[in-house]
Amino acid sequence: MRQPAQMIFVVSAALLFYVYVGYPLLLIGLSRLRPRGRRGSGGEPMLSVLIAAHNEESSIKRKLDATLSLEYPADKLEVLVLSDGSTDRTDEIVRLVADPRVRLIRTEPRGGKTNAQNRGAREARGDILVFSDATTIYHSQALRRLAANYQDPRVGAVSGRYQYFDAAGDSPTGLGSIAFWNYENSIKQAQSRIATITGCCGCIYSVRRDLYTELNPDIISDLVQPLWVIQKGFKVVFESEAMAYEETTRSTAEEFSMRVRVVTRGMRGLLSVGDLFKPWKHPWVCFQLVSHKVLRWLVPVFLVLLLLSNIPLALKPFFAFTLAVQILFYLLAVVAKVAPIHRTWKVLGVPLFFCTLNAAAVVSLIRLWQGQRYTVWQPSRNQSL
Repeated sequence: MRQPAQMIFVVSAALLFYVYVGYPLLLIGLSRLRPRGRRGSGGEPMLSVLIAAHNEESSIKRKLDATLSLEYPADKLEVLVLSDGSTDRTDEIVRLVADPRVRLIRTEPRGGKTNAQNRGAREARGDILVFSDATTIYHSQALRRLAANYQDPRVGAVSGRYQYFDAAGDSPTGLGSIAFWNYENSIKQAQSRIATITGCCGCIYSVRRDLYTELNPDIISDLVQPLWVIQKGFKVVFESEAMAYEETTRSTAEEFSMRVRVVTRGMRGLLSVGDLFKPWKHPWVCFQLVSHKVLRWLVPVFLVLLLLSNIPLALKPFFAFTLAVQILFYLLAVVAKVAPIHRTWKVLGVPLFFCTLNAAAVVSLIRLWQGQRYTVWQPSRNQSL
């Protein structure tokens, strides 16, 4: 029994290593073989900033003021608030904004974020569509940094960079979320330098209007919209200097709920672009999607196999050590779930974030198999914690 168990252990460990370490290192190595691209300065196409909103009365005015104050020519900027069936004062607040660059586009009945974005894209006047959320704060130069990349006619979409912060400093998954997105940003930077990225940051990404593809409401747009751009023969680049600041979720339940929704929509979205999984047609993109998405979502399977195969091997010192490390890691996650140990030392919240992330992937796989679809979203600050 030990020999099959050892084989399962080695294969599972190798796959986990590849997903989290091997693949990123490979990207970094390949990216250093490519000459660093030179982004042009200037270039000011007409931009339409599309802000998806549902019951955002507490933040929409601040978001509009911040967007209108960004450093971009006023005559080349319009702001569309996509109010998706809001029932609070969101629409009223938008209508009171005197700036003619601001327009309210209301969708009724509520159809979800992707549906609202489809409507906004049809009514936008800009050459470039920039997608944002009502709570996201942009760096003052973010729009200029995004727009400069479109001087290259081969570029069809540009993603900005997430920078998460834990405002109160007490989120149990805050440090994990910040570390995770810094890690993801590094991967996107390397992907972009080699050829193209395969997914954008949801609250700061842009697409040429004439390349926008209307998507089904149950598909996550920031992953699938760039993939359609690639299918049309253009590349998607990552602009690390176009910064967007977003607060981390405030509870484990909130993080889990959000991850299940996002991953389920992402899985369904990948099913809609099956052509990109044909390695003879799109070898590099297929490799990225399998390595960065499919295998990442299968990590919970590898983790379970690693633990179960380790048990019959535990009489050997090395495997006794690896089993102890795994048990300790999961115990820390359980303790962090029931007690605020992260407030003593933030790094103690990382195991909980990791387990939350992978538990959400398991639930998402089940929901996908059951045929469950997510179209509407609930802003996390409005959820019961």
